[in-house]
Amino acid sequence: MSLINIKNLKKTYVTGDIKTPVLHGIDLVINKGEFVAIMGPSGSGKSTCMHILSFLDNLTEGEYKFEDKDVSTLTSDDLAKMRNEKIGFVFQAFNLLPRTSVYNNVALPLLYSHKKLGDEAIRKAIKDVGLEHRIHNISNQLSGGEKQRVAIARAIVNDPDILFADEPTGNLDSKTGTEIMKILQDLNDAGRTIIMVTHEKDTARHAKRIVMLRDGLIESDSVVNGRRRVEEGALSK
Repeated sequence: MSLINIKNLKKTYVTGDIKTPVLHGIDLVINKGEFVAIMGPSGSGKSTCMHILSFLDNLTEGEYKFEDKDVSTLTSDDLAKMRNEKIGFVFQAFNLLPRTSVYNNVALPLLYSHKKLGDEAIRKAIKDVGLEHRIHNISNQLSGGEKQRVAIARAIVNDPDILFADEPTGNLDSKTGTEIMKILQDLNDAGRTIIMVTHEKDTARHAKRIVMLRDGLIESDSVVNGRRRVEEGALSK
């Protein structure tokens, strides 16, 4: 099932009389259950693309359909509701509430949700990332890897349709980063759709599909991990 379908997606930022085009016409379909890594050098447009896909920014031209709904027709309230209930976010900087327990950090999205979820959902999300033993610890007491686990639990507590991860291993050492990617792989294997932005080749290899951007266009789109050979050069640039 197609969750995301974008056609000729363009984005131009305007500051006064200065126009800065970032995305120049992207066509992309992402289906339910995929694990997609969006890669590219600085200035390639990968972060802008993710912000548009996750309703944090608006497109300038083109078409974006989410679950067959034309996103351009939705009100700001509609988009806010979709961000809260359809989308989960994991950030490089964790963005946890300081001096707040693991439990309460994970529970935060439920305060703004119309879904009837509570203690059971919170505890399940914490268990899914292997932090049951830290459930009452304060976020300041956690290691970087544990903080990212809490961030993942918070992102999935609402049972979103898509989990967006922005450089999820960027602040972690390689061993801890691998552990975090294993959690994301397990979530994907359980049916969770994941879209990840990363500049790290080793991190991208944990995905099932790699979309390479360069200069605001898709340079390659390849299925990996044995499903289809990676396009030549897709991970070497």
